[in-house]
Amino acid sequence: MKKHHLFLLLMIPFFCFSQRGKTGDQTYAYRFPADVISEVSTSMLEVTNEVEHDVIVLLRDQNKKYLRHVYIRQGAAFTFKQLPLTRIFVQFKSLEFYFEQRERTHINFNEKHTFHFFYDASADGNYFKITEEEFFKP
Repeated sequence: MKKHHLFLLLMIPFFCFSQRGKTGDQTYAYRFPADVISEVSTSMLEVTNEVEHDVIVLLRDQNKKYLRHVYIRQGAAFTFKQLPLTRIFVQFKSLEFYFEQRERTHINFNEKHTFHFFYDASADGNYFKITEEEFFKP
């Protein structure tokens, strides 16, 4: 009986953390169309998650059409490669809230951009809240 209790105690942490995604996972692939990849582009956008929890980052083009999304763990970074040449809108899901970056990133040929996601309540002007419907529209 004690062996069973010990086994259960060892397995509980495994089950608690097994549901957490990995950086690079596409957790909502079933809700979005196929990713947009430009075969000729070498442009990149590196997104770093500097908040105290995991986020889901979504990229949209200048017409607010879906490009790609990805899950990023706390303190991790992910690089989007082969981006189309356009202006990028960065949206993200942080806990139960949805945000969009106010500034647009211009993607030009053969450039690498970086975006550091952090939430600072004193700098509320960097992002604005959006609805769940806006985040999940194709």
